Amino acid sequence: MRFSLKDLFAPSRREQYLEHYVLREYERGRSFDEILEDAYVRNRSTPEERRRLLDRPEVVAALGDHALAELRLSLSGTS
Repeated sequence: MRFSLKDLFAPSRREQYLEHYVLREYERGRSFDEILEDAYVRNRSTPEERRRLLDRPEVVAALGDHALAELRLSLSGTS
C-alpha cells in the first residue's frame, strides 16, 4: 500500500466529523467560542485538534464570511 504526502497530512475521519459539526453549529448562529466549549466538541477532540480547526480552509472561510457580513452591516448603518 502506497501513501502520498497528501495522505500523510490529511485530516483524520474524527477531525472531519469535528469540522462538519463546528461548521453546522456556526451556521446555526452559535459563536465559535461557544462551539469549542461544547461538551460534544471537548469530549471528541484534543486541544491540539481544536487549534488545528483554524488551519482548515473551510472553517477559516466560514469565520471570515461571517466577519465580513458583520462589518458590512455595521458600515451600512453609518453615514
